Amino acid sequence: MESLVHALAHPRNAAGLLLAASVLALAAAYAAQYIGGLDPCPLCLYQRVPYVVGGVLAAAAFATRAPGPLALLLALAAAAFFVNTWIAFYHVGVENNLWTSAVCAGDAPAITSIEDLRKALAAPPPKPCDAVEWSLFGVSMAGYNVIVSSGLAGLAFVAAARARWGNPRP
Repeated sequence: MESLVHALAHPRNAAGLLLAASVLALAAAYAAQYIGGLDPCPLCLYQRVPYVVGGVLAAAAFATRAPGPLALLLALAAAAFFVNTWIAFYHVGVENNLWTSAVCAGDAPAITSIEDLRKALAAPPPKPCDAVEWSLFGVSMAGYNVIVSSGLAGLAFVAAARARWGNPRP
């Protein structure tokens, strides 16, 4: 355990872990959608964006050796994962009917012709954000995302601080 903590104390190693975690989280989301048949709601789709942004920033941080850019890239990745934590937290609140979401209201499309009406009737209805299709031990995917994203945000923040004020040399 101590060697793992020591290895993650190096900012470039942390960047590699952030990149791997981003790829795995996105792979899990797409597998749940395309293999598991779980339809994502709009908030589910929004939660994927920070993983892409954080993963790209982590890849750039992993590729750099200069302490200044390394710290900046890791700090930006921390911000992306922090934003994702709040999106996921908001989604959990919607799932538990603590508040409603304007994003998931399912506004009716503008129908100005018979063709628009046919398209609207043929399209599947949007998935509501308060419908939990999968959970483990009573925790939804959004709930697990709160935990994972906050952990990645913390790791990225500590790595950024270490790159800025610690010993960032490879």
